[in-house]
Parts: sequence; C-alpha cells; structure tokens
Amino acid sequence: MKIVSVNAGGLQPLKLGRRTAQTGHFKNPVGAARVEFLGVAGDAIGNARHHGGPDQAVYLYSAEDYRWWESHLGKELAPGTFGENLTISDFAGRPPRIGDIWHCGEVRLQISGPRIPCATLSARMGDPRFVKEFARVNRGGAYARVLHGGMLESGQSVTVDPYPHPSPAVDELFAVWHNPQKDRELLRQSLSTPLAARTRAAFETWLASD
Repeated sequence: MKIVSVNAGGLQPLKLGRRTAQTGHFKNPVGAARVEFLGVAGDAIGNARHHGGPDQAVYLYSAEDYRWWESHLGKELAPGTFGENLTISDFAGRPPRIGDIWHCGEVRLQISGPRIPCATLSARMGDPRFVKEFARVNRGGAYARVLHGGMLESGQSVTVDPYPHPSPAVDELFAVWHNPQKDRELLRQSLSTPLAARTRAAFETWLASD
C-alpha cells in the first residue's frame, strides 16, 4: 500500500438545504503535511460535534473505491472529494479492521471506526440522494486515531500490523449502522475493541434499547 495523496483544507461555505454552513469537507492534495494527535496540520473541522477529535483524527479512503465511483458516476474525481485526509492506493486485500495499526514512516495510525456520511456529503456531491447511495454500496472508508505523529507525504509506503484479537472490519460496522436490524453479537464484539468514542456510544445505546 502507498499514500496516493495527503489532503487538507480550510473552512468553506456550503449550502445545506435552506441554510449555509462552514465546512471542512473541501480538501485538496497538499503533497506533504504533519499529522498530530488531532489530525493533519492545516486541516479544518466545520462540525466538531460529529467530526474530528482524537478518535477520528484522520480519514482514509482508497483509490480503488475512487475508481469504482468514477465508473459508477461517469466522471473523474480528484483526491479529497470524499473529504478524506489520506487517499490510499488500496487496502492490500484486507479491509481495515478496528485496532489495526498502520505504519506510514514515523507515523502510526490505529483504525478506530467507519466514516458515517451526513447531509454535507450529499451537498458536496450535488445530489440529495447521495448519502443513501453511499450507504447502499458500503464504500465508506475508515477513521483512525494518531498513536504517533510525524510527516505524511504522497508516495509513502504503508504497512499494517493486524489487531491481535477478533475485530470487525469497518465495512461490517458501516453496514450494521445503516441496517435497522442490528447484529447484536457484532455490536458486542465491537465494544471489546478500541472503537471510536462516538461509534461506541451509539452501539451501547442500541444494545441497551431492548
């Protein structure tokens, strides 16, 4: 695996229905950037309630999924279109799993959860139905926390240390999030892993609801 692109961006206005909000979704390739505990230097978070924070510091998306979307949508998409910080060449045949540690030079990232799309993504793509389609095809990418900071740059190699205990893949959790019929065993298994706090809170609420 390699880093295809490191992406960051400042706040920009985006029309969401009848209102306009400031969003950090618009990201562009920057070549190289430093990553620390709360994310990539120079990258803005518009809605800190749902995005960013130590458990969702870096968002990863694969170039393979970009190629799929380009074919599906019939147009080219630049790195950063989906709001990711790192566009990765591929996932090397292993979907990211909660707890996996990714080594990018001196940087160590730990996979923490799936990216859950919101209305901002639909507005960014100019299609009010896009979030539903994004959920349907289950190509959401992964969030990671930063265990050790440092410089990230395009072309950098990435290696993975798999989490040493049973752990769900992010696409499994993405699917269970959007399925009204919750897989309770998968939810319980997830809570034994280093899951992102926001996702953990949602899973605990669903398990306590019956």
